[in-house]
Amino acid sequence: MTASAWKTSAGAAVRVPVARAGNLNNALKAFKKMGIFVVGLDGDGDVSLPNTVLAKDPICIVVGSEGKGLSRLVRENCDQIVSIPIDSAMESLNASMAVGISLYEISRQRSA
Repeated sequence: MTASAWKTSAGAAVRVPVARAGNLNNALKAFKKMGIFVVGLDGDGDVSLPNTVLAKDPICIVVGSEGKGLSRLVRENCDQIVSIPIDSAMESLNASMAVGISLYEISRQRSA
């Protein structure tokens, strides 16, 4: 993690596990074997984030690159593809915004 990423996390980097993997698809397969549910964020997701009931289980959130989204192989290694409902006038969310919204919704569901 770079110093800039650490600073902009406003302390969250200390509390939220972040992993760096040499091969993302192998890491996702390993997470799934450990019982971690792998969720990919994509505007064309199968399930809307508020309707996801899996957020109370151990979860790994995968976010694609801005503009390109999730690669085909990463999509195939996700247990579920989730979308964030946004107004039709908005084209998309940037990756950091999507992660923030997702973490908030998961936290909200876990505290309910």
